[in-house]
Amino acid sequence: MSPSHCSSSPAPSPIAAPPADGDRATAPTALTSRAPHVPAERLVAEMVPPPRFQGARFDTYLPDPGQPSQAEAVQVLRTFASGIDGAATDTGGKRRWFSRGPKKTAAPKGPRGVYLDGGYGVGKTHLLASLWHATPAAPELKAFGTFVELTNLVGALGFQQTVRTLGSHRLLCIDEFELDDPGDTVLVSTLLGKLVESGVALAATSNTLPGKLGEGRFAAADFLREIQGLSAHFRALRIDGEDYRHRGLPEAPAPYDDETVARAAHHTPGASLDDFPALLHHLSTVHPSRYGAMCDGIAAVCLTDVQAVPDQSTALRLVVLADRLYDREVPVLASGKPFDELFSDEMLRGGYRKKYFRAISRLTALARDAKTLVA
Repeated sequence: MSPSHCSSSPAPSPIAAPPADGDRATAPTALTSRAPHVPAERLVAEMVPPPRFQGARFDTYLPDPGQPSQAEAVQVLRTFASGIDGAATDTGGKRRWFSRGPKKTAAPKGPRGVYLDGGYGVGKTHLLASLWHATPAAPELKAFGTFVELTNLVGALGFQQTVRTLGSHRLLCIDEFELDDPGDTVLVSTLLGKLVESGVALAATSNTLPGKLGEGRFAAADFLREIQGLSAHFRALRIDGEDYRHRGLPEAPAPYDDETVARAAHHTPGASLDDFPALLHHLSTVHPSRYGAMCDGIAAVCLTDVQAVPDQSTALRLVVLADRLYDREVPVLASGKPFDELFSDEMLRGGYRKKYFRAISRLTALARDAKTLVA
């Protein structure tokens, strides 16, 4: 099931009235008024670590002393980055995989990528961005994006053009690697196989081991060959630990009332103000590849009447929006239900549960950031 699939949503509710104090600083925008067009060239140009992780480096990753797998992952990734050739090519036009040794006419055998597996909040994206920064290649020869952004790029450019574009890169980093449907499985398996043939190094993060991708979402056994082919490209690194976003931090603030949220929106330059059911409905009309552009210039997201998400299609779209807001460090101020009540018990037990827990974790962190808006 793709998050871009439409589904029925509740009728939009009236948004909270603006505060009547007469001295508001600015009128907030509404995300529901935005449906941006994103040209294909922007999709390619923006395949870099998002703002939250622009400063991520191996030295700024703080391994949990009680979780040795975290420090081990840092060392493995440092070695992996140093082994990626940033410039040399062989006589056949293909890049050599390693910076030392004789020139090769084909990519070496065996796994040519690293796959960071672990629970949400253990710093996998930080490590992936650190790898991108540490790899000795020009920025235009490295690509960083989420799995959703990668599949969207194929949709925008076409398969062959995507192979030509990314095949000239030294490194492709894929965050939040998930296989949500059989079509994605075949598409990504074929794409990564072509890129590996071109000598592109691969790195990915996920909450699911590569051999288990798609499990619980579709009949993965029917696509076992493609899944095993994907797994063969990677050396899996397990990263254990607890969610750093909430390690030693106070509990997230309880939801505010509608009037407080509306007042904060009107007094925060660059803030948006939306009724939550109306925003969920709007997300069904905008392709998830455009959610990042929809948040351009937004300094804070203010939501009234947060409710439990009605169905799985809507929930998956909300997950993508939460990821884009988290990437951009946009605080979220809300009234209604707390974020840990967004998804039903059935959803949290299903095949997409790890996505939903990640969304809850990230939205909770953003809600904590938004406390200053009402201070």
